[in-house]
Amino acid sequence: MNMAVSAESILSDLKKNKYAPVYFLQGEEPYFIDLISDFIESNALNESEKGFNQVVMYGKDAEINKILTNARRYPMMSDRQVVIVKEAQEIPDINKEEGIALLESYLKTPLPSTILVFAHKYKTLDGRKSLAKTVKEKAVLLTTKKIYDSAIPDWISSYVKNKGFDIDIKATQMLTDFIGNNLSSLANEINKILINFKEKTTIDAAMVQKFVGISKEYNVFELQRALGTRDLVKANQIVNYFEANPKNNPIIPVIALMFSFYSKLLMVHHSKDKSDKGIAAALKLNPYFVKEYLLAARNYPIHKVIDNIHHVKRADLQSKGIDSPSMGEGQILRELVYKLMH
Repeated sequence: MNMAVSAESILSDLKKNKYAPVYFLQGEEPYFIDLISDFIESNALNESEKGFNQVVMYGKDAEINKILTNARRYPMMSDRQVVIVKEAQEIPDINKEEGIALLESYLKTPLPSTILVFAHKYKTLDGRKSLAKTVKEKAVLLTTKKIYDSAIPDWISSYVKNKGFDIDIKATQMLTDFIGNNLSSLANEINKILINFKEKTTIDAAMVQKFVGISKEYNVFELQRALGTRDLVKANQIVNYFEANPKNNPIIPVIALMFSFYSKLLMVHHSKDKSDKGIAAALKLNPYFVKEYLLAARNYPIHKVIDNIHHVKRADLQSKGIDSPSMGEGQILRELVYKLMH
């Protein structure tokens, strides 16, 4: 039986106290892997049972034989025990013949009183090997993929709604642009906002600025707006602020936002349907923001947009020390802003 399932269906079963003998959680997006393994760690046993019946191991310190020795133990004064292997991608022998043979043997006849969890982050098992096929057949298998940037606003809205709150369009876009597609960071920042409210409320841009720590005037959204309107003075003020506050404004996410902005302008120029609805569909963007992109497209003809994408790519290399490693972040951004607008 193929037991590959979604994160939502796994969590739904766990909340109903339905546990399987083995979970194999793998893939590029660690958020869902952590969500499920943390739920099991917190809820499968009560506090009095955990001392004798819960073992948390780390892959680099745990060969398959050591993991299975723990998994084959019987619970003490409890109906079940839990064995969680974090960073399971670092298990030394998970790709070796002997380790594979041991794990496959256990998967075929797991101990029913044990909940064994592998949190195998950022990687997936080699689908051509027998272990991947056995895991798919015998364990509850979750394979996560990195969420597309275009799906982030919907994810934010859904996450906030599940917490019993609402969020407006501008606040959603601010979080999307400021944090990107790191779901763990997004969840943490949203929780930082929500903890300040006991009753249901709608999260707005002012709350995001206040509780996430985004400057009202000097942030990546205002920088994008300054670029779009070709306001060189404002753009340089923001870059100076970023240079003075590097911890809160690291250069790589700023450059990533610029790349996304000019890539979208290129799509605007290539779009056959230039209506608000057509542009919103092409950019996978809320119609609320379309006018901003249409104005920017008028300010940047297609040849300039293409040039600017090259400038952004070069700045990305510089920020990583590959080209002109002696330049500071502020200098790189200032030079980039000048090139983008001239």
